[in-house]
Amino acid sequence: MTATVPTVAYLGLEARSVEVQASLIAGLPAFNVVGLGDKAVNESRERVRGAIASLGLALPPKRITVNLSPADLPKEGSHYDLPIALAVLGAMGIVDAETLAGYVVVGELGLNGRIAASPGVLLAAIHASGAGQGLVCPEPQGPEAAWAGEVEVIAAPDLLSLLNHFKGSVLLPPPAAGEVEPCDHGPDLAQVKGQETAKRAVEISAAGGHNLLMVGPPGSGKSLMAACIPGILPDLTASEALEVSMVASVAGELTGGRLIRTRPFRSPHHSASMAALTGGGLRVKPGEVSLAHLGVLFLDELPEFQRPVLDSLRQPLETGNVSVARANAHVTFPARVQLVAAMNPCGRVALLPYVEVSLRSFRKEFQKDGGKSIASYLRLRRLDLGLFQKDAAKLLCVCEEGYAKWEKGVCEPSVRYYPLVIAFLGYEPWPVPQTLPQKLMAQRRRYGLSIKRAAASHGFDEGTWMSWERGTRRPTKPSMRRLGAFLDMKSAGRNIGPPITASIRSQ
Repeated sequence: MTATVPTVAYLGLEARSVEVQASLIAGLPAFNVVGLGDKAVNESRERVRGAIASLGLALPPKRITVNLSPADLPKEGSHYDLPIALAVLGAMGIVDAETLAGYVVVGELGLNGRIAASPGVLLAAIHASGAGQGLVCPEPQGPEAAWAGEVEVIAAPDLLSLLNHFKGSVLLPPPAAGEVEPCDHGPDLAQVKGQETAKRAVEISAAGGHNLLMVGPPGSGKSLMAACIPGILPDLTASEALEVSMVASVAGELTGGRLIRTRPFRSPHHSASMAALTGGGLRVKPGEVSLAHLGVLFLDELPEFQRPVLDSLRQPLETGNVSVARANAHVTFPARVQLVAAMNPCGRVALLPYVEVSLRSFRKEFQKDGGKSIASYLRLRRLDLGLFQKDAAKLLCVCEEGYAKWEKGVCEPSVRYYPLVIAFLGYEPWPVPQTLPQKLMAQRRRYGLSIKRAAASHGFDEGTWMSWERGTRRPTKPSMRRLGAFLDMKSAGRNIGPPITASIRSQ
């Protein structure tokens, strides 16, 4: 006798029809499963044998052959356990084989007969609804399958309850549709203090669906602003929510039968592989770009990602889907995402010894002076902090016109502004002093002292001090002792740096 039970094979977000055919043939006792199944399918023989034994039944001493048709379609996953068991029981005459033909069956079996959850039940329910058939699935996934619409769903906790339902002795109640997931939009953009220019860019990007790259120092709020984007995007429509839920169902991340109504926000680590980002693996699963479908894919520390991984995002961003090609199958997943990336500025890299290259050095406005002047340092720092010229001028206690001249290189800040300039930049805009003239000039600028004031405060003549800084004269031993006390004093510019930096970030 031969029994046939319908089931499905998952290829991306497509569920293809598969027939599980079981026959009992006279011959040496054996249990074979054919039809291009993977390791999980081949191991289903022992799970089915144990589940049937838990009912107090034994397999007949015959040659049992189970065929998964079509034979040339790869079969992956443990959801074939339940249809194989029902097909064998139908061939044994324990359950009506004609009744089984009207249901699409999915589910994993335990050795005690319990029916465990398996990924992709929502896709199987939609496929069964389109084919005019019912669906048999695990009890925990009944609410998920009920979202498919007009389809008869039988959610059984174990194999014994399912057999009693088919015999009519104990009917299982139809599951109710799961709850709609409450819209949790995550952080609010109002939590970001200051950064008005960046927030305006985030709003424009969200309104137009544009990709976004944020460049700023650590702690400036890049990750927080990226997490706020799903909250300012419109809510998912009913069809979009079903599409996002289908992707989550295939990945096994749809829990409790809840329909997802919040736009996804995925933030993979920069060490993620190409398969993790675009999908793949031995059993092809959706990657991060597909799990972020109709949402936001956030790549923090963008330069740390491997170049092949970033190149693999070109085609998904252009076409809105990602195709994973394998020798035995070609799988397509949706991938309509808004890409948001963040990285730290590299302007400070040019200050390190023997390092002359930075990403910003290729911009025309920084090629004029090679990025080695105060004007370049001020421009870099202001852009890193996302400030307008008037805001930077206010922090440096100078008029906007004066600050504009500093940035253009028309003039340099007077010495009394150097303590504030050092605090604004976060570092001293000159090489590490090595000689005595360089140390005298650096220490004087840290205090914001002119040559006249520095010389007078230590009892020296202005011309003598100027000759020391120029290196035309060397101080005498008594003068060196007094200069040593001046050089050993702590820098005022260094001490006032943190408060100004804090005030910039708290605006």
